Amino acid sequence: MAPEQRGADPAGARGRLGRVVASVRFRVTALASLVLLGVLVGTGIALVATQRRALTDQLEESIGQSADTVEAVLLAGRVPAVLPGFGDDDAVAQVVDARGTVVAATANIAGQPPLGPAPSTSTQVLRTADQLPHDRAAYRLLSRSVATPEGPQVIHAGAPTDDIEDSTRVLTTSLTVTAPAVAALLGALVWVLVGRTLRPVEEIRAEVAGMGAQDLHRRVPEPGTGDEIDRLAQTMNAMLERVDGGARRQQRFVADASHELRSPLTRIRTELEVDLAHPQSGDWEATSRSVLEETVGLQRLVDDLLHLARSDAGPGGSSAAAEAVDLDDIVLDAARRLRAAGSVEVDTTGVAAAQVQGDRGQLARAVRNLVDNAARHAETAISLEVGEVAGEAVLTVADDGPGIPPDQHERVFERFTRLDDARSNGTGGAGLGLAIARDIVEGHGGTITIDPDHRPGARFVVAVPLAGAGPAAAGAKPAR
Repeated sequence: MAPEQRGADPAGARGRLGRVVASVRFRVTALASLVLLGVLVGTGIALVATQRRALTDQLEESIGQSADTVEAVLLAGRVPAVLPGFGDDDAVAQVVDARGTVVAATANIAGQPPLGPAPSTSTQVLRTADQLPHDRAAYRLLSRSVATPEGPQVIHAGAPTDDIEDSTRVLTTSLTVTAPAVAALLGALVWVLVGRTLRPVEEIRAEVAGMGAQDLHRRVPEPGTGDEIDRLAQTMNAMLERVDGGARRQQRFVADASHELRSPLTRIRTELEVDLAHPQSGDWEATSRSVLEETVGLQRLVDDLLHLARSDAGPGGSSAAAEAVDLDDIVLDAARRLRAAGSVEVDTTGVAAAQVQGDRGQLARAVRNLVDNAARHAETAISLEVGEVAGEAVLTVADDGPGIPPDQHERVFERFTRLDDARSNGTGGAGLGLAIARDIVEGHGGTITIDPDHRPGARFVVAVPLAGAGPAAAGAKPAR
C-alpha cells in the first residue's frame, strides 16, 4: 500500500467514527445503555444491602435462640462447666458471673477469657467481635444479663459472620459481571432496533439528497406503518408535490409570458422590415401608429407581469399603503370610461355607496379588468352593481354574452387562460386580467366568484370587507 493510502485510511476511519458517534442511533443506544447500567447498579447495591440485612437478621435470630437455650439451663440451676453444643460447631456461648469469672462455656472456647463486658444500660447488647476461635474474621455476639438462683450472670452467645460475607461477596461478584453484560446486550438490541427504525429516515434522506431541479417528480418512500416516520414521509411527499406543482406553474408562466411577448415583437419587426425593404411604397405613418399600438400593448403586458411578480413575492413585494376607498366611485369611473368608448351599454342603476380599506390604484385595476372582460364578451350591454351585505362591499359585473361553462369557472382565473384559443390578442387579451383581479381582491381579504345561476352571459361577484370590518382594515393582510 502506498504511503499516501496508508495515511488516508485513518482519516477516513476517524471521519466514519465521528459520524457514527454523532448519529441519533449512537446517542439513543448510549443513553439507553447508561440508563440501564445505572438502574442495574442501583438495584444491585440495594439487593446486596437487603441480602446482608436478611442474613444478619437470621444470624441474630439464631444467636438469640442459643442464648435462650443457655438461659434455660441457668434458670434450671444445673450449669455444666462445658455447655453442650448447639447449632453450628462454630457457634460459641459463655456464662460469666458478677465477678467476671467464666462459669461455663462451649467446648470450642473453653479456657478463653470473658468474651465481653456485661451490659451496662440494657439487658441485651449485639456487637461484632474480632479474632475468635478457628481464625474467624468476625463474630456477631449477643450479651444478655440474667438473674439466676446463683445471682446475676451474663450470657455471651455468638456466631461467625463468614457466611454473610461469603454470600454477599458472591452476589456482588455476580452482579458486577452480570450488570455490564446485560447493559451491553440491551445496547446491542437497541442499536439493531433503532437502526431498523431509522432505516426509512435514511432512505428518505438519500432520496432527497439525490433530487435535482429536474427530479421534482420523484417522491420519498413511505413505510406505510402509520407512525411518525410514515407521517414524515407523507409530509415530505406533500411538500414535494407543492414544489413540483409550483415549478411546473412557473415554467408554464415563463413559457406563456415569452409567447405573449414574442407575438407583438414579431409583428413590429415584420412591419418595420417590410417598410425598410420597400421604402417607396411603405406607409411610415401607418407603421408608426401600428408600432405605437403594439408598444402600448407590450407595456400593458409588462405591467401585468410586474404586478404578478410582486404578488408572488408576498406581502413584502409591494409598498402600497391602505386607505379608505369609495368602491362605488371606482365603479362609476370605469362605467364612464366604457360609455365614452361606446362599445356597449352600461347599466349602473344598482350602484350604491360602499367604502373599503385598501389601495385605490390596485382596486381600480381589478374593477377595470372585470369591466373590460365583461365588455369584451357582452352582446349589447353590461350591468354593474355595488352594495353592502353582512359587513362586506359586494360588487357584481354581469354581461349578456355567451357565458362561461361551469367546469371552467375556476380555470378562467388562471394566468394566460383564454377559453377561446382562436381569439386574437387584440380581442382576447393576454389572459392575465382575471388572474390579476382575483389576486388584488384576495390581497384585500376578499373573494371573487362566478354566479353559476346567472343566465344569459356571466356574472362575476366580488366581496371585500367594509372599511374597519375586515383584515385589510386591521393591517393583517395589506393589498399587494
